[in-house]
Amino acid sequence: MLIDLLNPATFANGHPHKEYEWLRENDPVHWHEEPNGPGFWALTRYEDVAASGRDAKTFSSEPTIMITDPEAGTALAMDDDHKMMLMMDPPQHTQFRRLISREFTRGPAADLRPRIQELTKSILNALPEGKGEVDFVSAVAGELPSAVIADLMGIPLDDGRKLYALTEILHTSPEALPKGAMAQAGADMFAYAAKVFEEKNKKPGEDLATQIVQAEVDGYKLDLLDFQLFFMLLIDAGGDTTRNLVSGGLERLVNQPETLNRLRADFSLIPSARDEMLRTVCPVTYMRRTATTDTQLGDKKIASGDKVVRYFAAANHDPRKFDNPQDFDISRTDNAQIAFGTGTHVCLGQHIARVEIDCMFEALLGQLHDIKIIEPPEWLASNFISGIKSMPISYTKTE
Repeated sequence: MLIDLLNPATFANGHPHKEYEWLRENDPVHWHEEPNGPGFWALTRYEDVAASGRDAKTFSSEPTIMITDPEAGTALAMDDDHKMMLMMDPPQHTQFRRLISREFTRGPAADLRPRIQELTKSILNALPEGKGEVDFVSAVAGELPSAVIADLMGIPLDDGRKLYALTEILHTSPEALPKGAMAQAGADMFAYAAKVFEEKNKKPGEDLATQIVQAEVDGYKLDLLDFQLFFMLLIDAGGDTTRNLVSGGLERLVNQPETLNRLRADFSLIPSARDEMLRTVCPVTYMRRTATTDTQLGDKKIASGDKVVRYFAAANHDPRKFDNPQDFDISRTDNAQIAFGTGTHVCLGQHIARVEIDCMFEALLGQLHDIKIIEPPEWLASNFISGIKSMPISYTKTE
């Protein structure tokens, strides 16, 4: 079978499960050629993907979590003193994560639930009454994470929307964009972050942005570039993925009407439905690691310096871990999905994301009925983020 996990066209309709299945069964530690690069190992079995994420000593997040090494002078190609937290290893990663980790733990995330319910209600209230048509991604799924992160960071909601438009550009493969569009999006994000940095220094608030501005690591006060990298991470990681999960989750429900009706009749199933959405939608396609020493995975010898790329949706469909993994089963028990990753780099915002997803589907299924997808979904042109870019729906809205 022809395997090309670099071409965005491979992901044009979501995850390439036929390719994943072939790799899992025939070559689970697969050497993948890379035009203009040295190549990489593609991991597709659950155990390999999960375990490599827990072994930061052998599988480093430096210099990058992207397959392609960053170009000099870009936001992801920083010196040793300035790196995005995603590209750090312990103990540096631990120190930086600790600066904001409390706000993202289970308790504070649960405390946000009333505010997230309020935001969700306002989003659905803005939809036309009665019978209506709307692009679900832009009008609903993308609005909630934009609002939540704007709230957390202490910035205007309209600015949150504009920033998330930039994240979509940053997650699109460069060949699908006008020349220079990705670099401009990164520059625009950094310029906005610089403005926030200045404002929060002059007028501190109770928000997360102020907390980062005032933070110190071992006596070192974070500077502007540290703040810009932190800001980009929180905006970038917090929005696109939740938006894509909600959109992809609704698509699965609409395509299984019996499941949708079952969930609408019993909201106690929403947590297990959410975990099944995470397992099957799996918005983050991969995370790269780099081998720090010669090692072995399965029957393959990995050399120090080799790129090792972990495919989460492939792992989440491994029949060695999940019964009937091809089924979308909202009552699945023992769902050890790893859409949020594993190890020290497990998604910082996972608890807030769970609250957002639960609140959205509670409100959505309570108010929107007769939901139909009226045009084929358009997918993001990306080999890194799997997400629906546009999905027009029709509905009947009730109070």
